[in-house]
Amino acid sequence: MKKILAAVLVMFAAFAVNAQEEAVEKTGFDRSRLFAGGNFALNFGSITIVNISPQLGYRFNRYLAAGVGVNAQYSSFRTLNAYDGSTFSRENFGVGGLNIFGRFYPIDQVILQVQPEANYVWGKVKYYNPAQEVKLDGKIVPSVLVGAGGAIPMGGAGAFIVMAQYDLLQNERTPYGNKIFFNFGYNFGL
Repeated sequence: MKKILAAVLVMFAAFAVNAQEEAVEKTGFDRSRLFAGGNFALNFGSITIVNISPQLGYRFNRYLAAGVGVNAQYSSFRTLNAYDGSTFSRENFGVGGLNIFGRFYPIDQVILQVQPEANYVWGKVKYYNPAQEVKLDGKIVPSVLVGAGGAIPMGGAGAFIVMAQYDLLQNERTPYGNKIFFNFGYNFGL
């Protein structure tokens, strides 16, 4: 009987010690759960790309985060004449938009994300021989990006984000094309 009583007391003591180790999660707004980040890209040459797309988010708990972002992109593509190397055409495109995103973290370093967007896109194509310019009227193009990726911890609340994404809507003139694309960015805690 003493052995059974001792075993029961040891079990209760183990549960009590285990209960003390589990931290109680705060409720309500916690500024330390805010994060900022986004994407930044520069490329110059026959293909020029400038992308500044900041985001601001809030980590609700270990599994869920959401936020908002701004898209600002410029791209220019120069096509060369294969015969003499002169410029055949130059295409210029711009994108300005807003997005919201939701993230699910099934484990700490894995991200599943949904990101609806509304982007205003515009552009023009200039041909050099014969000289002609075609202007693309500006229009709002919706996108719904879905993706999966990883968050590589970089100290403190910072993380390097690597993600594969795809635009589900595939609207004409979407800035994302019709294939999976890769996105790299950084998040840091505020």
